[in-house]
Amino acid sequence: MASVSRIRLISLLVLFVAALIITRLFYVQVIHGSEYSGNAERQYAVPSDHIFDRGSILFKERGGDLISAATLESGYILVISPEELKDREDAFRQLSSVITLERDAFMLKANKNGDPYEELAHRVSKDDAVKIGAMKIPGVSLYTEKWRVYPGGTLAAQVLGFLAYKGDDYSGRYGLENYYNDTLTRVGGGLYINFFAEVFTNLKDSIFTEAGKREGDLILTIDPAIQSALEKELAVVEEKYKSEVSGGIIINPKDGSIYAMAKAPTFDLGKFQDVKDVNLFNNQVIEGAYEMGSILKPLTMAAALDAGAVTATTTYNDKGSLTLSNYTIYNFDKKPRGIVNMQAVLNQSLNLGAVFAMQKLGKDKFRDYMLGFGLGEKTGIDLPGEGRNLISNLNTNRDIEFANASFGQGIALTPVSITRALSVLANGGYLVTPHLVEKIEYKTGFSKTLEYPKGRQVIKPEASEEISRMLTEVVDSTLLGEKEKITNYSIAAKTGTAQLTREDGKGYYDDRYLHSFFGYFPSYDPEFLVFLFTRNPQGETYASHTLKVPFMNLAKFLINYYEIPPDR
Repeated sequence: MASVSRIRLISLLVLFVAALIITRLFYVQVIHGSEYSGNAERQYAVPSDHIFDRGSILFKERGGDLISAATLESGYILVISPEELKDREDAFRQLSSVITLERDAFMLKANKNGDPYEELAHRVSKDDAVKIGAMKIPGVSLYTEKWRVYPGGTLAAQVLGFLAYKGDDYSGRYGLENYYNDTLTRVGGGLYINFFAEVFTNLKDSIFTEAGKREGDLILTIDPAIQSALEKELAVVEEKYKSEVSGGIIINPKDGSIYAMAKAPTFDLGKFQDVKDVNLFNNQVIEGAYEMGSILKPLTMAAALDAGAVTATTTYNDKGSLTLSNYTIYNFDKKPRGIVNMQAVLNQSLNLGAVFAMQKLGKDKFRDYMLGFGLGEKTGIDLPGEGRNLISNLNTNRDIEFANASFGQGIALTPVSITRALSVLANGGYLVTPHLVEKIEYKTGFSKTLEYPKGRQVIKPEASEEISRMLTEVVDSTLLGEKEKITNYSIAAKTGTAQLTREDGKGYYDDRYLHSFFGYFPSYDPEFLVFLFTRNPQGETYASHTLKVPFMNLAKFLINYYEIPPDR
């Protein structure tokens, strides 16, 4: 029996080792196959010991096709060994017939007697490398190199980030390149390693070590067509209104998948070294905090509806102004409305109506709901540098602070945070986690679909449906003219216009505003929520003038692109 057990054990060990070798053969022949075959074809190139390598970042189109957002290109470093050069003039003549070289610079390096290594040129193309290799010039070598490229140029620049040096550390800076740096970084030696050494020696590095397990490519939720459409609309806003900054998010309010996120002005990732103003690298969509104005009124109203404090037909007497704590609050036009209901509050964007709904709810419950909407916490988005909301006024217990907060003044929120909160209205009442990465394809051959579970229930589904109905009424009766409406589709939306605070913190400017606009559609089973903002646009006071057209352009594009069936 003992001998049988030993035979079985030995057999299992043999099978295990065979499985490891077969697995490694797969990696060598399939995963690295093109690299090894390339080496065979490029016998004129001397392989470098450590070739830069990094995982890819991929956009995902509607049909599931993957498009490179960040990848690697390969080429060659042209190197001379001055001590081995036999004829410097002839070497320069031959090399400069293929690539552009400056004679003085070449000779300066070529005349360094005893120097075994001087780099002449980087990113030499394959065709040029073939020509140079065929010359067989003593003392001239070609080393393989790779470098990071961003095929989309400006596309999703602040989201992707880039690679740069910080001291001696060359790694991800800003965006996903930074946040997922550990996943994208490739750890290990050179590309061209003895086959059996790789099978046996490096097996543990690629499969068993923590570094090997985490190395992978990122599959994003971003659709390049939607991203491009958003960026084009923001560029038009910037050009037309000369805003300080504009931004936007297009999100699936049901699960938090971000289809597009952009800021304008932007920059070209392939030329980031030429950027003079490093603020262009910052992503104000997640970092900046702004007083958002009237787009908070739907949150206030939804909370009051959910608590049973008001209904759409609840009325109040709008006198045009209200004094609290020695401060006077007005409607945007300082005009009274008389007896109006809660639907009219949203239709006409009445500050005093939002204050009324908050007071009916009560300060403590209002604070609890605002915290429930996630305004007191970060969203957890998978990007670095997420800013904090500034909501300390909700802790003062002063009537005026709560009144201001009810219509979007006195508290400052990041665009991603307000987008998350507004998604609660659209999706049946629960929080989502905004995110950009859907899946990680690991170097080991395995993949992991990232899970972002449904968050806490903030308002009841019935309240979500009712606020959606009320916001749809806003669009149908007030916001859009007949020429702007999309036939047979319901849209729930609201604008926001907030005065900007003075730099010294003493009050607000009378002529500077933060414009915002959000909407989701179809209203009762939304596929998309679009949030837009622009800071200090010139020549227009209200967001309905600056952001309505871009929003409708995006809505029409998304409905057509995703072939969303009519709901009316």
